Amino acid sequence: MPVGGLLPLFGSPAGGGLGGGLGGGGGRKGSGPAAFRLTEKFVLLLVFSAFITLCFGAIFFLPDSSKLLSGVLFHSSPALQPAADHKLGPGARVEDPAEGRARRREEGAPRDPAAALEDNLARIRENHERALREAKETLQKLPEEIQRDILLEKEKVAQDQLRDKEPFRGLPQVNFVPPIGVESREPADADAREKRAKIKEMMQHAWNNYKGYAWGLNELKPISKEGHSSSLFGNIKGATIVDALDTLFIMEMKNEFQEAKSWIEENLDFNVNAEISVFEVNIRFVGGLLSAYYLSGEEIFRKKAVELGIKLLPAFHTPSGIPWALLNIKSGIGRNWPWASGGSSILAEFGTLHLEFMHLSHLSGNPIFAEKVMNIRKVLNKLEKPEGLYPNYLNPSSGQWGQHHVSVGGLGDSFYEYLLKAWLMSDKTDLEAKKMYFDAVQAIETHLIRKSSSGLTYIAEWKGGLLEHKMGHLTCFAGGMFALGADGAPEGLAQHYLELGAEIAGTCHESYNRTFMKLGPEAFRFDGGVEAIATRQNEKYYILRPEVVETYMYMWRLTHDPKYRKWAWEAVEALESHCRVNGGYSGLRDVYLHRESYDDVQQSFFLAETLKYLYLIFSDDDLLPLEHWIFNTEAHLLPILHTDKKEVEIKEK
Repeated sequence: MPVGGLLPLFGSPAGGGLGGGLGGGGGRKGSGPAAFRLTEKFVLLLVFSAFITLCFGAIFFLPDSSKLLSGVLFHSSPALQPAADHKLGPGARVEDPAEGRARRREEGAPRDPAAALEDNLARIRENHERALREAKETLQKLPEEIQRDILLEKEKVAQDQLRDKEPFRGLPQVNFVPPIGVESREPADADAREKRAKIKEMMQHAWNNYKGYAWGLNELKPISKEGHSSSLFGNIKGATIVDALDTLFIMEMKNEFQEAKSWIEENLDFNVNAEISVFEVNIRFVGGLLSAYYLSGEEIFRKKAVELGIKLLPAFHTPSGIPWALLNIKSGIGRNWPWASGGSSILAEFGTLHLEFMHLSHLSGNPIFAEKVMNIRKVLNKLEKPEGLYPNYLNPSSGQWGQHHVSVGGLGDSFYEYLLKAWLMSDKTDLEAKKMYFDAVQAIETHLIRKSSSGLTYIAEWKGGLLEHKMGHLTCFAGGMFALGADGAPEGLAQHYLELGAEIAGTCHESYNRTFMKLGPEAFRFDGGVEAIATRQNEKYYILRPEVVETYMYMWRLTHDPKYRKWAWEAVEALESHCRVNGGYSGLRDVYLHRESYDDVQQSFFLAETLKYLYLIFSDDDLLPLEHWIFNTEAHLLPILHTDKKEVEIKEK
């Protein structure tokens, strides 16, 4: 087994084996009394670790340790106490990856210092325990075995790097087959027709202001009327343009679609020296380009999607093949978020590449993309799951779980979504994905899903066996996921999962309905006598998120219960009343206030997801029928790869 981060302390840079002295000498072993054998060093490490555990273990393992430490160890420093009514200044922006869906860690409020301290303590404790486990496992191996493991890992990474650098053969010729169900005819129902026209006008307002004030940049600041760029995209530009392509297409905004295509042909450049989020660039840029190709047949979109896919391959150059979260797309050097459980990769990030990479192989004729994501499955299937659950953190070097934190919201969510959709996208032939999905859902039902005292069904978070009775806005996508997967559920459970989806949709609607602005907070809680209400200041914001209306869309398509159209229209009215400004649409800092406090960001996913899902709710079912299309986690459209007939026939040059 790879030994992670301990062995480099004892290795010799000159290749003289594992016994080289810590001072960097060239010999295999020192001759003085200060020199130790390898096993002696590990014994000393274990003794030292035991001492640390003895001294601090009581504090770390006592319940509510953040309060204990702040009150006893740090004397309740005022700096550590959360402000009663903290507000960001105009235009301020704070990234908080640990609290948002990995997909969306952009425009959050500052973290609660007490919660941050508790998270830090939990992370230290977990890293300490993992170091002890690795040390014990290493002690059971001979030095020759350890050296062999290191060499094998180095050789594997080197082979992967060489393979990815081989000249790409170029794209094969394709005969594009016109897509099914993309003609946007007028709805038969007059009321739906009028409401859908309003949603299209919202898209025009968002797009025109982006074009007027931030064209070519990643996003718009609608209050300041200028461009906004997130570090998640590095120096890559045009996130809103690529993210909005398929929404423009299905809304028949043909001139705008052609403007976007022209910008991509002339300006979209991936040859930049910058560090990007592999996850965000994949779901927004790769997903957006693939979707635009499948809808329009324009070759530039296929070419750009595959070009970017190749740029992302070095992220997989890790001993386990689990990709890095961050990648410099020029140098190919990757790393993980420093806050992520001792340098772990995140489940919702490495688990949300499968759909796009399978289509990259399909359109390029190169199997390497599919091989990369199928290897992720192999790694996961070898690991023991605590209580059948998938922790949010996995170390790419050791291939072992990090901190045992489980969430169907931030850091975990789209992994489960992609298991289900991988099965559906394969024309229901990927039985491994189906089994992984339903096994995971069974564990989620057993350990995470709970009912409040008033009967609201919610999905809690699991931290080392203890539940935190909090549900994020991000988690609200799960209602649609449960309903979408109901048809393939084990015998006798189809109706159960459809009803579970409806219950989650109802809970998330309550989180909207219990705010002044009728838009949902970032997270809401079920403890201390409150239900479906945000109790912490840094959980009261709304950043134009799509997950609730996403669930409404699936529930409408699968049940045609009119309440979902009613709830969707309530969301439209709230967006128009509280988020629409002269320069576009802005997120809100506190949905419980009686006056708007804007965050001054029009997120690209507002155009890609929120408006698209709302438009589909008021469209007839033959627009993008679910039996032919899959939505990636950014609502980009990918066709089901039918086994009897391919959407695209590939012919080699």
